[in-house]
Amino acid sequence: MGNISLETMANVSQIIGAATVVIGLVFAWFQIRLFHLQQSHTVNAELMRTFYSRDLAHAVFLLYELPDRIPAAELRANGKDYEQAAMIVTTTFETMGLLVFQRIAPLGTVTDLAGGMIGVTWRKLEKWLETVRAEQSQPSWAEWFEWLAAQATIYKSRNEPAHVRFSDWKP
Repeated sequence: MGNISLETMANVSQIIGAATVVIGLVFAWFQIRLFHLQQSHTVNAELMRTFYSRDLAHAVFLLYELPDRIPAAELRANGKDYEQAAMIVTTTFETMGLLVFQRIAPLGTVTDLAGGMIGVTWRKLEKWLETVRAEQSQPSWAEWFEWLAAQATIYKSRNEPAHVRFSDWKP
């Protein structure tokens, strides 16, 4: 052992150093992937929790009985509960639209969870939202809800419903 030259020891040290860096980079890559996966699961869990909200469920329930493109005056004539329901639905789907656009929440997950609900409530509230935009001089009001409704409609038209698409799925 005493015959190992300084040059050989330096070369071995460089090899060990390079291997350590490579192993560190591989470990870091796996950790980043794991972090992104955990983040995705957290976002999906939060999205699902949104749909278990009593307020959202009640709001959607109230709005489903209304005609499509109900004018603001008619919606308001039904009472404050209906306009409050419209606000709850609008703000919920506005937030989801922005999260999808920023690629924080996947479009497929959002539309699989609520694509039909988003499209139906948009149809119901479209005329009311036009009025609110004009009254508030705010053309961007509910812009992400409108965008998300358009995206959900496209996505849903391209895919069969889950009960058909996955009818042969086995656990």
